[in-house]
Amino acid sequence: MVTVDTHPTTSGLAPLTRRSTAEIVAEQLRTAITRGELPPGGQLGEIDLANRLGVSRGPLREAMQRLVQEGLLRSEPHRGLFVIDLDDDDVRDIYRARSAIERAACRRILEGDRAAAVSRLRAAHAQMATAAASADADALTDADHYFHQTLVSASGSPRLERMAETLLVETRMCLLALQGTTRHSGDTIDEHRGLVDAIEAGDEELLLSSLEAHMTEAVDRLTRHR
Repeated sequence: MVTVDTHPTTSGLAPLTRRSTAEIVAEQLRTAITRGELPPGGQLGEIDLANRLGVSRGPLREAMQRLVQEGLLRSEPHRGLFVIDLDDDDVRDIYRARSAIERAACRRILEGDRAAAVSRLRAAHAQMATAAASADADALTDADHYFHQTLVSASGSPRLERMAETLLVETRMCLLALQGTTRHSGDTIDEHRGLVDAIEAGDEELLLSSLEAHMTEAVDRLTRHR
Protein backbone atom coordinates (compact mmCIF):
# COMPACT_ATOMS: atom_id res chain seq x y z
CA MET A 1 0.00 0.00 0.00
CA VAL A 2 1.16 3.51 -0.78
CA THR A 3 0.26 6.53 1.36
CA VAL A 4 -0.40 9.73 -0.54
CA ASP A 5 -0.86 13.17 1.00
CA THR A 6 -3.92 15.11 -0.16
CA HIS A 7 -4.35 18.89 -0.03
CA PRO A 8 -3.80 20.26 3.47
CA THR A 9 -6.75 21.38 5.54
CA THR A 10 -7.03 24.82 7.12
CA SER A 11 -5.67 23.40 10.37
CA GLY A 12 -2.42 22.58 8.61
CA LEU A 13 -2.98 18.83 8.93
CA ALA A 14 -3.48 16.75 5.84
CA PRO A 15 -5.76 13.70 5.81
CA LEU A 16 -4.13 10.57 4.45
CA THR A 17 -5.60 8.36 1.79
CA ARG A 18 -4.29 4.92 1.01
CA ARG A 19 -4.03 3.78 -2.56
CA SER A 20 -3.26 0.22 -3.51
CA THR A 21 -0.47 -0.63 -5.89
CA ALA A 22 -3.09 -1.78 -8.39
CA GLU A 23 -4.78 1.65 -8.30
CA ILE A 24 -1.48 3.41 -8.97
CA VAL A 25 -0.59 1.00 -11.79
CA ALA A 26 -4.06 1.46 -13.34
CA GLU A 27 -3.55 5.23 -13.31
CA GLN A 28 -0.16 4.88 -15.00
CA LEU A 29 -1.64 2.61 -17.66
CA ARG A 30 -4.44 5.12 -18.32
CA THR A 31 -1.85 7.86 -18.73
CA ALA A 32 0.19 5.70 -21.11
CA ILE A 33 -2.95 5.06 -23.19
CA THR A 34 -3.88 8.75 -23.29
CA ARG A 35 -0.39 9.69 -24.44
CA GLY A 36 -0.23 7.03 -27.13
CA GLU A 37 2.59 5.17 -25.37
CA LEU A 38 0.24 2.18 -25.40
CA PRO A 39 -1.29 2.71 -28.86
CA PRO A 40 -4.79 1.70 -29.99
CA GLY A 41 -4.84 -1.96 -30.97
CA GLY A 42 -1.54 -2.61 -29.20
CA GLN A 43 -1.12 -5.76 -27.12
CA LEU A 44 -0.06 -5.47 -23.49
CA GLY A 45 2.83 -7.73 -22.56
CA GLU A 46 2.45 -8.66 -18.91
CA ILE A 47 6.09 -9.48 -18.21
CA ASP A 48 7.41 -6.43 -20.05
CA LEU A 49 4.99 -4.07 -18.29
CA ALA A 50 5.72 -5.56 -14.87
CA ASN A 51 9.44 -4.99 -15.45
CA ARG A 52 8.94 -1.44 -16.75
CA LEU A 53 6.68 -0.48 -13.85
CA GLY A 54 8.74 -2.30 -11.24
CA VAL A 55 5.75 -4.20 -9.83
CA SER A 56 4.78 -7.82 -9.42
CA ARG A 57 2.38 -9.41 -11.87
CA GLY A 58 -0.45 -9.69 -9.32
CA PRO A 59 -1.15 -5.93 -8.97
CA LEU A 60 -0.54 -5.47 -12.70
CA ARG A 61 -3.18 -8.08 -13.55
CA GLU A 62 -5.63 -6.41 -11.17
CA ALA A 63 -4.93 -3.01 -12.75
CA MET A 64 -5.40 -4.36 -16.27
CA GLN A 65 -8.71 -5.98 -15.31
CA ARG A 66 -9.88 -2.59 -14.02
CA LEU A 67 -9.15 -1.10 -17.42
CA VAL A 68 -11.02 -3.96 -19.10
CA GLN A 69 -14.04 -3.10 -16.94
CA GLU A 70 -13.65 0.57 -17.86
CA GLY A 71 -13.63 -0.35 -21.54
CA LEU A 72 -10.09 0.87 -22.24
CA LEU A 73 -8.71 -2.63 -22.79
CA ARG A 74 -10.29 -5.61 -24.50
CA SER A 75 -9.63 -9.25 -23.72
CA GLU A 76 -9.21 -11.78 -26.52
CA PRO A 77 -9.29 -15.46 -25.51
CA HIS A 78 -5.95 -17.23 -25.89
CA ARG A 79 -4.35 -14.00 -27.11
CA GLY A 80 -4.30 -11.55 -24.22
CA LEU A 81 -5.22 -7.93 -23.60
CA PHE A 82 -5.25 -5.14 -26.17
CA VAL A 83 -5.83 -1.39 -26.10
CA ILE A 84 -9.19 -0.65 -27.69
CA ASP A 85 -9.48 0.72 -31.21
CA LEU A 86 -11.89 3.57 -31.82
CA ASP A 87 -13.92 3.62 -35.03
CA ASP A 88 -16.25 6.38 -36.21
CA ASP A 89 -19.22 4.98 -34.29
CA ASP A 90 -17.11 4.93 -31.11
CA VAL A 91 -16.07 8.53 -31.63
CA ARG A 92 -19.68 9.65 -32.05
CA ASP A 93 -20.75 7.68 -29.00
CA ILE A 94 -17.93 9.08 -26.84
CA TYR A 95 -18.85 12.64 -27.70
CA ARG A 96 -22.57 11.93 -27.31
CA ALA A 97 -21.94 10.69 -23.77
CA ARG A 98 -19.54 13.52 -23.04
CA SER A 99 -22.05 16.06 -24.23
CA ALA A 100 -24.68 14.67 -21.84
CA ILE A 101 -22.29 14.73 -18.89
CA GLU A 102 -20.87 18.18 -19.61
CA ARG A 103 -24.32 19.66 -20.22
CA ALA A 104 -25.35 18.37 -16.80
CA ALA A 105 -22.14 19.79 -15.31
CA CYS A 106 -22.79 23.17 -16.91
CA ARG A 107 -26.29 23.33 -15.48
CA ARG A 108 -25.00 22.54 -11.99
CA ILE A 109 -22.34 25.22 -12.34
CA LEU A 110 -24.96 27.81 -13.30
CA GLU A 111 -27.01 26.83 -10.26
CA GLY A 112 -24.03 27.08 -7.93
CA ASP A 113 -20.95 29.26 -7.38
CA ARG A 114 -20.35 30.54 -10.91
CA ALA A 115 -17.54 32.86 -9.81
CA ALA A 116 -15.50 30.00 -8.35
CA ALA A 117 -16.04 27.89 -11.46
CA VAL A 118 -15.08 30.77 -13.75
CA SER A 119 -11.87 31.34 -11.77
CA ARG A 120 -10.85 27.70 -12.20
CA LEU A 121 -11.81 27.63 -15.85
CA ARG A 122 -9.99 30.90 -16.65
CA ALA A 123 -6.83 29.34 -15.21
CA ALA A 124 -7.36 26.18 -17.28
CA HIS A 125 -8.00 28.29 -20.38
CA ALA A 126 -4.78 30.24 -19.74
CA GLN A 127 -2.87 26.96 -19.88
CA MET A 128 -4.43 26.28 -23.27
CA ALA A 129 -3.45 29.72 -24.54
CA THR A 130 0.12 29.26 -23.34
CA ALA A 131 0.40 25.88 -25.04
CA ALA A 132 -1.06 27.27 -28.27
CA ALA A 133 1.36 30.20 -28.24
CA SER A 134 4.29 27.82 -27.92
CA ALA A 135 2.96 25.65 -30.79
CA ASP A 136 3.29 22.61 -28.51
CA ALA A 137 0.67 20.14 -29.76
CA ASP A 138 1.15 17.73 -26.84
CA ALA A 139 0.84 20.52 -24.28
CA LEU A 140 -2.29 21.84 -26.01
CA THR A 141 -3.86 18.39 -25.93
CA ASP A 142 -3.00 18.12 -22.23
CA ALA A 143 -4.50 21.54 -21.57
CA ASP A 144 -7.66 20.76 -23.55
CA HIS A 145 -8.11 17.57 -21.53
CA TYR A 146 -7.56 19.48 -18.29
CA PHE A 147 -10.07 22.19 -19.24
CA HIS A 148 -12.88 19.70 -19.69
CA GLN A 149 -11.82 17.80 -16.59
CA THR A 150 -12.04 21.08 -14.69
CA LEU A 151 -15.44 21.86 -16.18
CA VAL A 152 -16.91 18.61 -14.85
CA SER A 153 -15.08 18.93 -11.53
CA ALA A 154 -16.43 22.47 -11.05
CA SER A 155 -19.96 21.04 -11.04
CA GLY A 156 -19.27 19.60 -7.62
CA SER A 157 -20.74 16.22 -8.61
CA PRO A 158 -18.50 13.24 -7.78
CA ARG A 159 -20.71 10.98 -9.89
CA LEU A 160 -20.39 13.14 -12.98
CA GLU A 161 -16.62 13.16 -12.42
CA ARG A 162 -16.52 9.37 -12.18
CA MET A 163 -18.58 8.97 -15.34
CA ALA A 164 -16.38 11.48 -17.17
CA GLU A 165 -13.08 9.86 -16.18
CA THR A 166 -13.07 7.00 -18.69
CA LEU A 167 -14.67 9.16 -21.37
CA LEU A 168 -11.90 11.73 -20.99
CA VAL A 169 -9.26 9.01 -21.45
CA GLU A 170 -11.02 7.87 -24.62
CA THR A 171 -11.35 11.50 -25.69
CA ARG A 172 -7.64 11.98 -25.20
CA MET A 173 -7.10 9.09 -27.61
CA CYS A 174 -9.29 11.00 -30.08
CA LEU A 175 -7.43 14.26 -29.47
CA LEU A 176 -4.15 12.57 -30.36
CA ALA A 177 -5.65 11.87 -33.76
CA LEU A 178 -6.71 15.51 -34.08
CA GLN A 179 -3.11 16.70 -33.68
CA GLY A 180 -2.55 15.87 -37.32
CA THR A 181 -5.40 18.04 -38.59
CA THR A 182 -4.96 21.54 -39.92
CA ARG A 183 -7.36 23.44 -37.69
CA HIS A 184 -5.84 26.62 -36.29
CA SER A 185 -5.26 26.39 -32.53
CA GLY A 186 -6.72 29.89 -32.14
CA ASP A 187 -10.15 28.50 -33.07
CA THR A 188 -9.91 26.00 -30.23
CA ILE A 189 -8.84 28.70 -27.79
CA ASP A 190 -11.74 30.94 -28.84
CA GLU A 191 -14.28 28.14 -28.45
CA HIS A 192 -13.18 27.37 -24.91
CA ARG A 193 -13.09 31.06 -24.00
CA GLY A 194 -16.67 31.30 -25.24
CA LEU A 195 -17.72 28.55 -22.85
CA VAL A 196 -16.18 30.38 -19.89
CA ASP A 197 -17.72 33.69 -20.97
CA ALA A 198 -21.16 32.10 -21.18
CA ILE A 199 -20.79 30.65 -17.67
CA GLU A 200 -19.66 34.03 -16.34
CA ALA A 201 -22.70 35.68 -17.94
CA GLY A 202 -25.04 33.01 -16.61
CA ASP A 203 -26.38 32.47 -20.13
CA GLU A 204 -27.55 28.86 -20.15
CA GLU A 205 -28.87 28.90 -23.71
CA LEU A 206 -25.60 30.27 -25.10
CA LEU A 207 -23.51 27.94 -22.95
CA LEU A 208 -25.31 24.76 -23.98
CA SER A 209 -25.46 25.71 -27.65
CA SER A 210 -21.74 26.58 -27.64
CA LEU A 211 -20.91 23.27 -25.95
CA GLU A 212 -22.96 21.35 -28.48
CA ALA A 213 -21.27 23.15 -31.39
CA HIS A 214 -17.86 22.45 -29.84
CA MET A 215 -18.60 18.72 -29.55
CA THR A 216 -20.13 18.50 -33.02
CA GLU A 217 -17.14 20.23 -34.63
CA ALA A 218 -14.72 17.81 -32.93
CA VAL A 219 -16.68 14.76 -34.12
CA ASP A 220 -16.84 16.12 -37.66
CA ARG A 221 -13.10 16.67 -37.77
CA LEU A 222 -12.29 13.29 -36.23
CA THR A 223 -14.49 11.28 -38.55
CA ARG A 224 -13.44 13.33 -41.58
CA HIS A 225 -9.73 12.66 -41.01
CA ARG A 226 -9.92 8.99 -40.13
